[in-house]
Amino acid sequence: MDQEYNNLLVPIDGSDESDLAFKKAVKVAVANHAHLDILNVLDTKQFIGGYGGMISGDAIYQLTQDAEKFLEELADRAKKAGLEDVAIHVRFGNPKSVIATDFPHDHHTDLIIIGATGLNAVERVLVGSVTEYVNRTAPCDVLIVKTEA
Repeated sequence: MDQEYNNLLVPIDGSDESDLAFKKAVKVAVANHAHLDILNVLDTKQFIGGYGGMISGDAIYQLTQDAEKFLEELADRAKKAGLEDVAIHVRFGNPKSVIATDFPHDHHTDLIIIGATGLNAVERVLVGSVTEYVNRTAPCDVLIVKTEA
């Protein structure tokens, strides 16, 4: 049975694993003549600074600008690889729920292509793997990337 994918999502967090997922997502999108959404989720927990303080609005604005610039560079790479239909998105919230359910529901995603892990071992033990959560709860197919495209 051949599966055709029309709306692909690749979450990006700047890790090597998410870069592998991005490369594979571009290839899959080109092969399927599909739309590719490149998503970066800014975890709202990161906006609470040490000692109960809050990160300033200027710092949040700069984080958003940096994320958009990075995603624009990735979109340019995708277009150079032959992908015509690509969009970038920066969202705020819990990465697990945004990637697994919120974004796919809003954008009719039929395949999420995600890196095997973007967290270090200690963070995985403490907060759990985003990838593992997405794999369990997403309403669509999930491709977990562990190798080069």
